[in-house]
Amino acid sequence: MNKTKRMPKKPLDSAKPRPREKRVYTLEVAILSGPMTKSFTRKNRKISRTIEARGDHTLADLHRAIFAAFNREDEHMYEFQFGGRRPMDPEARRYGPPMAMVDPFGEADGSADAERSTLDSLGLATGNVFGYWFDFGDDWWHQIEVLAIADGAPRGKLPKVTRRVGESPPQYVNWDEEA
Repeated sequence: MNKTKRMPKKPLDSAKPRPREKRVYTLEVAILSGPMTKSFTRKNRKISRTIEARGDHTLADLHRAIFAAFNREDEHMYEFQFGGRRPMDPEARRYGPPMAMVDPFGEADGSADAERSTLDSLGLATGNVFGYWFDFGDDWWHQIEVLAIADGAPRGKLPKVTRRVGESPPQYVNWDEEA
């Protein structure tokens, strides 16, 4: 006798789409260059902040976390760069605030919207490195390394700074102090 198995009346639990686990990214943000006095850089050979952020945080959220982590006072334009070999590599994918994505003639400049791009949407992996450029006049260059990506609910409010190395440089240097 040929017996056929019956399909269950309701789908198995494993067939249900599961909500994506929340992810927490641990990022080290290091200042590569910017307007700092020689005496400041001698005292602070490395300046970095380790920041934890959820995968649903946007690049704009990360910008605000970096801004606060380095005790900056005045907002300026910013841009994240992915996949380039160096800062300003024309091959890099660029993400900035919506107002920065339009050139002076009203044309789109090819940048993606940092307000809509989440960390989860970027396809990041542990060990990836990308750039962050703050203040297009003073040119604060940062390197961001993905130290870890963990699944599970975050502890406490994020984004947050979990480690500080070096002092925060003043956003605006008093060059007279160097003399």
